[in-house]
Amino acid sequence: MKKDKLVTPSYCFILAANFLLYFGFWLLIPVLPFYLLEEFQVSNTTIGVVLSCYTIAALCIRPFSGYLLDTFSRKPLYLFAYFIFTLVFAGYMVAGLLTLFILLRIVHGISFGMVTVGGNTVVIDIMPSSRRGEGLGYYGLSNNIAMSIGPMFGLFLHSAGVSYITIFSYSLVSCILGFLAACLVKTSYRPPVKREPISLDRFILLKGIPAGICLLLMSIPYGMTTNYVAMYAKQIGLTAETGFFFTLMAIGMAISRLFSGKLVDKGMVTGVIQAGLYLVCLCYFSLTACGWLVDWNVTFTTVLFFAISLLLGIGFGTMFPAYNTLFVNLAPNNQRGTATSTYLTSWDLGIGIGMLTGGYIAEIASFRISYLFGAALTVISLFYFQFKAGPDYNKYKLR
Repeated sequence: MKKDKLVTPSYCFILAANFLLYFGFWLLIPVLPFYLLEEFQVSNTTIGVVLSCYTIAALCIRPFSGYLLDTFSRKPLYLFAYFIFTLVFAGYMVAGLLTLFILLRIVHGISFGMVTVGGNTVVIDIMPSSRRGEGLGYYGLSNNIAMSIGPMFGLFLHSAGVSYITIFSYSLVSCILGFLAACLVKTSYRPPVKREPISLDRFILLKGIPAGICLLLMSIPYGMTTNYVAMYAKQIGLTAETGFFFTLMAIGMAISRLFSGKLVDKGMVTGVIQAGLYLVCLCYFSLTACGWLVDWNVTFTTVLFFAISLLLGIGFGTMFPAYNTLFVNLAPNNQRGTATSTYLTSWDLGIGIGMLTGGYIAEIASFRISYLFGAALTVISLFYFQFKAGPDYNKYKLR
């Protein structure tokens, strides 16, 4: 039987737009803690608060963005959010006060919340439903490729003594090119849909709440990892280039997405998520152990540290297409935006909590204890999915 066509010009353009958006995003992620520390001389707790403003702002807009995307034309909203997201990078280049930087982070978070929900929803609209898991896997892969080179490039620029204004300009140029690619995406006409009265399920996919709780618990240590892993390595005495941590993590995600999306299309949604959760649990306990093992053997700990990044990428990369499909399968077609926003809201909330708690725990104890806390949360997420969220999905799924 001939497969429905997945690769079209519009699909390629939205992959490019997604890659360039996330390249600009990931380039700054590991650099911003150093920027705040060096330019404003703030504490780890303050760094966590400032960085979390971005995620909290994205979190606040997610439910509303899903409703707007289900109500109005999706592409114009997507392009508007992409434009604002790009513009803020120019704002960073002239922000000389911490207060102004925080305001820009909030605006950036709001636009990020809208553009990511918009992108995920538009890509679902332009791909055949029979290849949704595979298509979402490749779409996420464009993020992973950006993640593989963005943080490493950003840390390389920082280590080389490049000014922060120059680093911000790289992100700006990347997103300008991405915006141009997004403009070339063609979407089919979507006739107006009769709207039910405003209610909670227009903003949050209620059937997806159990899965959202699992995703939230899992994303807390992920938020700690993306923002503090370079500082953690420095604190425990690892001298290797930590930018490779993100590269290996992204390679792991890329490898796993090549097969996980196809397994999801075969109906193995819950099984794929559980497999990924087991691996992620193991990785976070191992990452915590690095804080003690380094006193025994630095070389072994360095090898383990980077092996963890690869396996962590495989674990998360296995789960992402499955989780996205899980939420979409729980919603009718006219609530795809709401389903996507619920998925991403859960993820963003966990990352925001991870930034705050990671910085706070490191301030009163150490980053090692922060990751131990995160590892414990992955165990809770695993058991909750196995006994609550997974069975609920099998009970309420629509397709």
